[in-house]
Amino acid sequence: MKNGVLKVEEDIMGLALANYKSNQGSASLKVNCNKADDETYDLSYFFRNWQAMPETEKKALDLVYGKTLDVGTGTGIHAKVLQEKGIELMAIDISPYAVQLAKEQGIKNVYCVNFFELINEKFDTILFLMNGIGLVETMVGLEAFFQKCDELLEKDGQIIFDSSDLIYLLEEEDGSYKIDLNDAYYGEVEFQVEYENRKGKPFPWLFIDFENLAFYAEQFGFKAELIYEDEHYNYLGRIIRNTPT
Repeated sequence: MKNGVLKVEEDIMGLALANYKSNQGSASLKVNCNKADDETYDLSYFFRNWQAMPETEKKALDLVYGKTLDVGTGTGIHAKVLQEKGIELMAIDISPYAVQLAKEQGIKNVYCVNFFELINEKFDTILFLMNGIGLVETMVGLEAFFQKCDELLEKDGQIIFDSSDLIYLLEEEDGSYKIDLNDAYYGEVEFQVEYENRKGKPFPWLFIDFENLAFYAEQFGFKAELIYEDEHYNYLGRIIRNTPT
């Protein structure tokens, strides 16, 4: 969602989180995807603590320094860790329910605002966890993304993000990959959230492999570094400005 924030009546995932926190309704959330199997999440996952976080997230949080923007903060689980470390922090989300939950978690500087509409701010670190970089929606959206990051980042700032390479969805029985070069990039997907028979509006999201991300970063004056990758096509990256030597 490149512009605006969610209306309360559209915020199905936020409603699910709020209900879970107040011990009401179902404890699970279904996420439908047009390119992969649907997944059902236990809502407790979105309230996990440091010990329950995957290694990718722990490494990401350890890399954070300076004034930090936590994009797509959700219930504030990552912001809480950073706040407890004494990091100067701003947290944002387009979900009004999530922002309220983050406030209830004790996050002090959290706002319901769209990343692309944030102005008059500068940060040393911009954090996109849980594949938050997917908010660019498509490969085309990367240009606006890097332009916004250039606007919001301090000179020596960094972008910390994680994503996944969905190439495994195209794997054939012989180990090769069947990629249709005439089709859209295989990491461009469409999600739809479903909770207690209520469905949210479908929305586009991007999962980008590191090689393509690094290529696009360079086109817009940045440099990408691969920090960590696991055995399930998930990886952690860092983006900085590409300063000539």
